Amino acid sequence: MSEVYEGYERQYCELSANLSRKCNSTSLLPDGVEKNAKVNEIKSGLDDCDVLIRKMDLEARSLQPNVKAMLLAKLREYKSDLNKLKREFKRITSGDINQASRVELLEAGMADVHSVSADQRERMTMSVERLNQSGDRIKESRRTMLETEELGVSVLEDLHQQRQTLLHAHNKLHGVDDAIDKSKKVLTSMLRRMTRNKWIIGSVIAALVVAIIFIILFKISHH
Repeated sequence: MSEVYEGYERQYCELSANLSRKCNSTSLLPDGVEKNAKVNEIKSGLDDCDVLIRKMDLEARSLQPNVKAMLLAKLREYKSDLNKLKREFKRITSGDINQASRVELLEAGMADVHSVSADQRERMTMSVERLNQSGDRIKESRRTMLETEELGVSVLEDLHQQRQTLLHAHNKLHGVDDAIDKSKKVLTSMLRRMTRNKWIIGSVIAALVVAIIFIILFKISHH
């Protein structure tokens, strides 16, 4: 998405610099067919700039908040720059420039040409610097996003390992529970056997006592 914005931004900067040059050169022309043609070209270019501004605005608003805030701030500068071009275009087409002003402009033609060239170079330099700054900021944002993604992957891996550890511990606890259940069953069985053996031994002892008593009584009765 950022590459799309960079493309719109590059087109706007080139078109803006070209329109600035055309506005300065058109202001030196006398009324006529050539000036009207230049005015139409500038008007079409301003419309294209409006379209690019809207596209950059939509593209910037679709990005992440930190990148969006940075690009919208730059976009406000471009809008201000475009408004200056529109005011210059309105001044050219308003017809308020009198004949004396035109003569003065024509007499200062050479100086204006040099000034225009300097202004154009300055504008192009500023545009290139803005593009470079945008590229650096976007690269920094991408680097931050990659680092965040790597951190997220590391956290997910740690959570997965912890989950495996918990599952392993749960399985061990389940095995311990099974062993305890088996031990309880064995102990219960042993207690039952011990109780049964006690009853058997008690019965045998009682039988022996009764037999002894019976024998003693039998011997006494025969004497």
